This record gives sequence, C-alpha cells and structure tokens, in this order.
Amino acid sequence: MIAMLDGIVDQLGADGLVLDVNGVGYLVFASSRTLSRAPARGEALRLLIETHVREDHIHLYGFADEAERSWFRLLTTVQGVGARLALSILSVTAPDALTTAIMAQDKTSLTRADGVGPKLAARIVNELKDKVGGIALGPAAAVESAGAAPAAGAAGDAVSALVNLGYSRSDAFGAVTQAAKRLGTEARIDALIRAGLQELGR
Repeated sequence: MIAMLDGIVDQLGADGLVLDVNGVGYLVFASSRTLSRAPARGEALRLLIETHVREDHIHLYGFADEAERSWFRLLTTVQGVGARLALSILSVTAPDALTTAIMAQDKTSLTRADGVGPKLAARIVNELKDKVGGIALGPAAAVESAGAAPAAGAAGDAVSALVNLGYSRSDAFGAVTQAAKRLGTEARIDALIRAGLQELGR
C-alpha cells in the first residue's frame, strides 16, 4: 500500500499529475486545492497518498496535507460519495471550512461541489456531524471538542439571528463559535450576537 510519494513533477493535468519517482511515473489524482500548490514541471513534490485497489484498477489519490487526506477518508465513508466526488468537495472547500460547514449543518456550501445535490449534501451533514468533533482537522473541531461550539441555546439562537441578518450559516457559526469561546458558555444571546458581528467585521 502506497502512503506517500516523493519525486519530481512530470505532468500536471486538470484532475491530477504524474509524479516521477526514481524513473517510475505515478498517476496521482488530486483536488484542485492540492494541484494549485504543486510546483512546476521538473520540480520536487511530496504528496500523502491514499491507495484504492479495485478488481480492475489501482488508483492513487494525492494530498498536500494530512487534514485533506483525513477529510477524503471521512467523506468516502458516506454512502454515495466516491473518491472523485470527495475530491470535488475538497476542491471547493478547504478542510477547516468543511469542518465548520458540517458542524454548522450548512448544506448549501456543500452543493457548490460538482455532483453534490441537496439530498446528498444533507446526507453528508447528517452522517458526519457526530464524527467531525473526534478528528483533529482544524480549529473548529477543537472548539467543538471543548464544548464551546454553538449547537443549542443562546449560541444557537445567535447563529440564527446572524443568518437572518444575511450572513451564511458557516460564517455565522464560525463567528459565534469564536464569540462563545471568548465570552464563555453562559453568555447571553445579545452579547453573543454583538461579539459575533465584531468577528464578522474583522
């Protein structure tokens, strides 16, 4: 099982690249986020790899960092989300933003990915919302684990209030999460809204 490749970029394409490792060219599929961070042809590149072995093929999927690979693995546990669709999601949403979107149950942000409709977005959110807090994918996950994330009560109402003011659910959730972390879990809704607005204005 290949877990990492370190070589020279031989070709760059729209959905992947060929990495020359000691004279052997490996075709590696990747998100546009990882591809945008790849150097020019002829330069060195190290990628984390997820190997998928099927009866008719062996595919390699490459990632610039561990957070993206962890999200790839998590996304592909959802029924209806294959490797290509997981890369599509990761191409439009960075790991930290994806963590926030899942915790905020922001289905709309997931539908920006090619091939993800409202029903699949809802399934992804529902199946992963309880798993996100247990994996260290970014600051939002850490806040969730610490119990300061706005899931209900005053914090949840503050998120709804910011959404009603026109902010996206993910942005509102992130702002109130930071506000709740700063003010404490006993903060009142009006204080959370004010602090959330300050976060959004930064």
